[in-house]
Amino acid sequence: MMVTTPRIAAVSYLNTIPFIYGIRHEGSLRADLLLAPPAGCVDNYAEGRADIALIPAAAVPQMKSTNIVTDYCVGASGPVRTVAVMSNSPIERVRRIFLDAHSRTSVQLTGYLAAKKWNIAPEWHPLTDYSILAEARIDDAFLLIGDKVFDHEGLFAYTYDLADEWKKLTGMPFAFALWVARKGTSYELIDALERSLTLGVESIYEAIVENGFDRKPYDAYDYLTHNIDFIFNAEKHAALQKFWDSGIRVTPRSNPG
Repeated sequence: MMVTTPRIAAVSYLNTIPFIYGIRHEGSLRADLLLAPPAGCVDNYAEGRADIALIPAAAVPQMKSTNIVTDYCVGASGPVRTVAVMSNSPIERVRRIFLDAHSRTSVQLTGYLAAKKWNIAPEWHPLTDYSILAEARIDDAFLLIGDKVFDHEGLFAYTYDLADEWKKLTGMPFAFALWVARKGTSYELIDALERSLTLGVESIYEAIVENGFDRKPYDAYDYLTHNIDFIFNAEKHAALQKFWDSGIRVTPRSNPG
């Protein structure tokens, strides 16, 4: 039996507000929205609380009975700005990297770049207490994602934008999050989702105003129109295949004493 009101898990960041706006306003998609950080979206979908989800790209290969749906993603064709490793030393001298745990894709992409571009094998630690940024050692680096990156711009001597670093290495764009649905989800529902996302991507300014991002100290419109690329095309799919095929996995150890 078809669930009467589909449940959609999506991310609660600035870069997804066009999608959320479209889902709320397009009209043909009656759905319950479950908003959470990226890792929470994976849990909501994997544990059956959502039928459709916007999930981190790194989690997609592990999902059972799942299809990638829609022509949309959260991606970047150049610098993404909100996925960055920051440090006070050049990355080649970094010994420890503290990883924001909210996005598995960004964590694994940091591992990929460490191995294939920066040629370093740092200690990996979870970043749960942001106060440690103020006490950083000279050889420490921090992976920050999402809106909090704006608060830390310019505070470190070096910033490595992960989408930009990936592009320099591979010549390809990147997709950080994809829309997925369980196999067997109705075409009508996927169709309604696609229409909703299209409306959202065409209504970026309205989405910014509705969510109060026009009152922030940074330029949300510039970010959503110049840094984020919402179209999931063959080139981004090929980029993700390369990323998935690498098999690189980063597992942070417990915090140092």
